[in-house]
Amino acid sequence: YGWFLAAWLMAGIAMAAVFYPPAFAALTRWYGPGAVRALMVLTLVAGLASTVFVPLTSVLASRVDWRTTYLALAVLLAIITVPAHAIGLRRSWPPLPAMHLAESPTRIARSRPFIALVVAFALASCASYAVIVNLVPLMNQRGLSSTTAAVALALGGVGQVIGRLGYPTLAQRVSVVPRTLLVMGAVAATTALLGVFASAVSLILIAVAAGMARGIMTLLQATAVTERWGSIHYGHLSGLLTAPIMLTTALAPFTGAALAQLLHGYPAMFLVLGAVGGIGAAAAVATSSSP
Repeated sequence: YGWFLAAWLMAGIAMAAVFYPPAFAALTRWYGPGAVRALMVLTLVAGLASTVFVPLTSVLASRVDWRTTYLALAVLLAIITVPAHAIGLRRSWPPLPAMHLAESPTRIARSRPFIALVVAFALASCASYAVIVNLVPLMNQRGLSSTTAAVALALGGVGQVIGRLGYPTLAQRVSVVPRTLLVMGAVAATTALLGVFASAVSLILIAVAAGMARGIMTLLQATAVTERWGSIHYGHLSGLLTAPIMLTTALAPFTGAALAQLLHGYPAMFLVLGAVGGIGAAAAVATSSSP
């Protein structure tokens, strides 16, 4: 068990460097005003990961033991991603403007809109990512098989892709604060609804809707700083925004399991997490800032 924990700590350090936020910072610098399109392309491709690898992992685990499954996935990861990063990430950084009128990042980070933005995303992310980890035990408790749960997770990945395809249109038609409230409200609602319904069809449909909301929220987070404070200090502010989000995301599995035990079941846990997401959506109202 000690080695297992040590391996997860090492994996966590590695994942922190290859999660979305570092890529978002790079794409925002590289592509400037055209970054939204680049961000969408990246997240569209990555959104298919669960669609591909949840069923693949399920098939592997049904045929070999868990150690062999981990090793097979590790080899596949190394063969594909290491050469892609070594060869593909060669673009030079564009120069920063010699003079600009952007507010200092320290002052922005201490402002009420930024603090409200951190709270909103942290709570919404806790609810959203608890869904991913706890959907399988929820569906098992409802009497459904792990295979059905894997299908629901995979289709949730499809939902992420669908949501991201529609994000540019949403961004054009709805301003940033109402858009944030709308998306986080959808995260809260779908999380709560998973605790209400029991049939396989209902749970799968809600899982797809939850995936759509989660997919849109990824792009919402990627553009949250630039739409409020510009791109000059994007890396700095994005790091400050992301750290609490990563913390609540990391705690989401434990929080969900602990709540399920305390509340004597996963349905009640999903209702509570839906309420947590609702509080996050309410905090989004205070995130308005001068452009």
